[in-house]
Amino acid sequence: MATSTAQTSLDQPTFIWEGKNKDGVKIRGEDRALNANMLKATLRRKGIRIRYIKEKRKSINKKKILPADIAHFSRQLTSMMRSGIPLIQSLDIISSGHENPSMQDLINALAKDIASGSDFSGALQKHPKYFDELFVNLVGAGETAGTLEDMLEKVATYKEKTENIKAKIKKAMMYPLMVVIAAVIVTTIMLLFVIPQFKELFEGFGADLPAFTQMVVDMSEWLQTTWWLPLGLVIVASVAFSQARQRSEKFNHFLDKLILKAPIFGNLANKSAVARFARTLATMSASGVPLIESLDSVAGATGNVVYKEATLNIKEDTSKGVQLYVAMTTTQVFPNMVIQMTKIGEESGRIEDMLNKVADYYEEQVDDLVDTLSSQMEPIIMGILGVLVGGLIVAMYLPIFKMGSAI
Repeated sequence: MATSTAQTSLDQPTFIWEGKNKDGVKIRGEDRALNANMLKATLRRKGIRIRYIKEKRKSINKKKILPADIAHFSRQLTSMMRSGIPLIQSLDIISSGHENPSMQDLINALAKDIASGSDFSGALQKHPKYFDELFVNLVGAGETAGTLEDMLEKVATYKEKTENIKAKIKKAMMYPLMVVIAAVIVTTIMLLFVIPQFKELFEGFGADLPAFTQMVVDMSEWLQTTWWLPLGLVIVASVAFSQARQRSEKFNHFLDKLILKAPIFGNLANKSAVARFARTLATMSASGVPLIESLDSVAGATGNVVYKEATLNIKEDTSKGVQLYVAMTTTQVFPNMVIQMTKIGEESGRIEDMLNKVADYYEEQVDDLVDTLSSQMEPIIMGILGVLVGGLIVAMYLPIFKMGSAI
């Protein structure tokens, strides 16, 4: 009976109403009901005289569900259940208070599945786009052991830490990318609109232009007549890159391997991948998930094909009885410090603590790299700006200097 009531409540529309209570004080509210008449009757029994009532419209401007939304949802649900609020009621409260309609729909779908008899992990498993294998496995382990609140706490902490690392990496990448894009835009504007004005001035000189200036003028004329070609190439290259990234395993392997060897960002990519590996494996180990099963989730969480393949190789070796640290050594991917900490954890029976220490250390390393990356990239960025923008300015003033020296 309770399940049926919960199911019905979740399906009911929401109404906004305004009226006066027994004391004549104007009040407003928002409630769910099968229809407006039933809600009016309920409010009348409470002594409220309704002035108007209307159904609340659902927003059509749905936002995309971001990983940060899932992390925040995990923390909210943990707090609710720690307070003793039942699961379905917790989901209902979180849904009604969420600003993202897409997230509301997702949470309501979970609540409906649970109300119809599904367990929480089974409901999560129906939405693999938002809840990965690690999330589902940890929740399932918590339900089986009767420690769902503890597992949700671990999931929330894990999600927050991994999203924090991702945000810092994006921050490190964004600054140089935006500067380069701005430089390209400024250069394009100068070639399309500024250089032609100088060209008209140069034509009155009656003398040959310097080679560098003539090259820039020719480039400007070419861009004015065939501007669609570089634009089309950029679009085609972007689409091709996106498709290759989604469909080609060889391309992903090549790109991820290239990123790991990049002069500035390679160190950041390596440390963040190791941090995710250690944090995920520590979380799975603390949750009582067997090592072999854990490594599938760990492989997908590393965020790099090279580390993913290394983790799958570790899984294959450990399934044959090889110790974890020995299997990690064989991959020749993980730093010696990580291997030694793993060895100490295996031998002392404190693998979870050791892996958490590794994750904390490498997360701090990522923080330091992000903080210093701007200063490391600044000379390169200034060089790019100097070559692009400064070069165009010099090219335009060379004929003026030449004319001044002739006079």
